[in-house]
Amino acid sequence: MADRFQPPPGYPPRSVLARDCTACGACCSAPDIHALQKPLGVPCLHLDAGCLCHIYDTRPQVCRNYQPDWVCGEVAPIPTLAGRIRRFLEIYGLEREVVGGE
Repeated sequence: MADRFQPPPGYPPRSVLARDCTACGACCSAPDIHALQKPLGVPCLHLDAGCLCHIYDTRPQVCRNYQPDWVCGEVAPIPTLAGRIRRFLEIYGLEREVVGGE
């Protein structure tokens, strides 16, 4: 099985200690989540100010299936949720696809 925390070429290596969810909120904000009618680049309405999920126990399967990976190590140190969203979208080349994008 490939190591999900091994960054692709051109990205710096990440700490072997940071392999759990960092509660940065990026995975609940940057991608679109069809099951919640959540658009790309918009924080989930169930995400609180501390980047914790209000419906964690009943969250949709797509959210349950998400596993932290190297992207978490790339975005988690960014101090703001908006910055984390922006970097997440940049990594995946999606920044221009955001409705009303910058």
